[in-house]
Amino acid sequence: MARVAVVTGGTRGIGRAIAEKLHRSDYRVAANFAGNEDAARRFTGETGIKSYRFDVSDYKSCEAGIKRVNEELGPVDILVNNAGITRDAVLHRMTPEQWGAVIATNLTSCFNMCRLVIDGMRERGFGRIVNIGSINGQAGQYGQVNYAAAKSGIHGFTKALAQEGAGKGITVNAVAPGYIDTDMVRAVPQAVLEKIVARIPTGRLGQAEEIARTVLFLVSDESGFITGSTLSVNGGQHMY
Repeated sequence: MARVAVVTGGTRGIGRAIAEKLHRSDYRVAANFAGNEDAARRFTGETGIKSYRFDVSDYKSCEAGIKRVNEELGPVDILVNNAGITRDAVLHRMTPEQWGAVIATNLTSCFNMCRLVIDGMRERGFGRIVNIGSINGQAGQYGQVNYAAAKSGIHGFTKALAQEGAGKGITVNAVAPGYIDTDMVRAVPQAVLEKIVARIPTGRLGQAEEIARTVLFLVSDESGFITGSTLSVNGGQHMY
């Protein structure tokens, strides 16, 4: 039977590319989303991938969401923690709410989701967890102390959980994208975008499909000797 994969933030941008890539590779995919029911219905209609609405920053909401996935698709073998938000501000103007929202959605969500699938993975002797970090968690970024802290935390979380899961057939890795051609990146002013691209040695933005291919490799049965790693997909912008 095809393995079941959950992708958080899986109906848009990088998450959608990951969900579609796994679906085309014969995984049974559940794409999580936060709020836009109309967009999720369009996504499911266009891709054939089931979408599940729950709040990844809330443990009880995740619990209910994973319960539905287990009932409708089967036990979760693959988890891709992709959901993330930004609430940018320099620290001396950042509010506790801006800090807390980003930490909860980007980092605490990894605990919530991993905690809810790890027991089943340990029992079955197989699991693949991929956490989506960021170049800004590796190098930092002006105006993003909350986002950089959360993404840097993901990298440490990945290494620690990898040690715990290795003996049970569970691999835990991270992917750290650089600047990817998504709606969010394209929304920045053209002059700023040109400066971003000028700092990328390959001379272009990355494509969501390139992140998806990296994730597909890491979740495969054949990648069992790779764990605790962070793969940087950033066009050489930051060599970490």
